[in-house]
Amino acid sequence: MYFINPTIGRMEIDEVLENIFQYMEEEPQYTYKLIIGTDSHTNKDRICFVTAIIIHRVGKGARYFYRRFYQRKAKSLRQKIFTETSISLEIADKIKSKLDKTKYKDLGLEVHVDIGENGDTRELIKEVVGWVIGTGFRVKIKPEASGATKVADKYTK
Repeated sequence: MYFINPTIGRMEIDEVLENIFQYMEEEPQYTYKLIIGTDSHTNKDRICFVTAIIIHRVGKGARYFYRRFYQRKAKSLRQKIFTETSISLEIADKIKSKLDKTKYKDLGLEVHVDIGENGDTRELIKEVVGWVIGTGFRVKIKPEASGATKVADKYTK
């Protein structure tokens, strides 16, 4: 599994984490948030899913990495949202297990999901948010879910 950084290019997940650690060590006085978000876009008969890993240097920018892949078209909006969330949780779990073996084990992960109070996804909020919290991760929904709605969304089309 590889991710792409717009500046560096293609990287394996271990290289992504090393890059994130270097980024944090450049300016350790800042607070950092590690964000995972997935968004998707439906084309004719398939869906483009993009998962973003973002390290946010609070108050001073961010660095991100993304992964794109395609799947057969979802049968419903519910299935599409649950697939996006599942992908984010899978990546978050892999990263968390790697972080647990480092000095960054206490770096909290946020999962950003592409649902919100407005629109058709509002009926899924309780279920999806409960699922993410139940896995032990913090969760953000629109309009605070920039990992999914801004960064990942940028690469879905």
